[in-house]
Amino acid sequence: MSSGYITQQLINGLAIGSLYALVAVGLSMVYGILRLINFAHGDLMMIAGMFGATLFLWLSKSPLLFFMVLALLAGLLGLVFERIAYRPLRGAPEVNLLITSFAVSSILQVGMQMLFSSSPRRFETVASLSRLYQIGSVQIRGADMATFFITLLVAVLLTWFTRRTRTGIAMRAVSENLDTSMLMGINPSRPIALAFFIGSFLAGVAGVLWGWKYGQVDPLIGFLPGLKAFVAAVIGGIGSIPGAFLGGYILGMAEVFFVGFLPPSFSGYRDVFVFSLLFIVLLVKPQGLLGQTKGRRA
Repeated sequence: MSSGYITQQLINGLAIGSLYALVAVGLSMVYGILRLINFAHGDLMMIAGMFGATLFLWLSKSPLLFFMVLALLAGLLGLVFERIAYRPLRGAPEVNLLITSFAVSSILQVGMQMLFSSSPRRFETVASLSRLYQIGSVQIRGADMATFFITLLVAVLLTWFTRRTRTGIAMRAVSENLDTSMLMGINPSRPIALAFFIGSFLAGVAGVLWGWKYGQVDPLIGFLPGLKAFVAAVIGGIGSIPGAFLGGYILGMAEVFFVGFLPPSFSGYRDVFVFSLLFIVLLVKPQGLLGQTKGRRA
């Protein structure tokens, strides 16, 4: 097997792993601060994709504005659901929050089917992102390069935000111990709402990048990427932001190399392999690769 083929698969793994990482980091942020596995998170990615397929005609002359409008839409929608669906249940058993997230997911999926129908919609893109760039024997799509560099930028900015700003430190304090942070004068509602907004914003970013990569969207596209992002977050250590990025790239690489190096007859089993990888990691490290051994909340 040639080195060019291996390099091509490596690039493909980085591209899909970047998408999983963007969605996984939002899941990890919300779980780390509220102990909520938000299964509606992938549907916020779908929302950005569905509205992006409609708004491209109006915003095609400004791709950056198009990108920001859709990401902000997902972020604000996540903020709305935090306020009306999750905040009233704060302090309730965690299973109540989990069931509510399933309800929110169903509302978003059915709502989008009623608004746009269940048929796939074409997702237009700009020429520079759909172009194939040849580097030696390797081909890289513009959308894949954009996805990787945007994810890298997000990782740097989030690391700086959570470690160097007062708001980010407050978020970490609430995540460590909610009761103690309140005694220190921190209003937990603000860090929790901010975690929802940032996570939902990043899901919206992933939704636009997903549309640019695959060229079409539908009201159910958020389910499987959201589920795989959850797997990535658990592999990396759910609640850990670096772990979410690491898990996303591990999952993307594993998925691409599984399909790329085994016979074509195995390609239909890629999802089985993904969940088998989760099972193996949890057997070896139940807390995930970068997760903590025991719960942090008193």
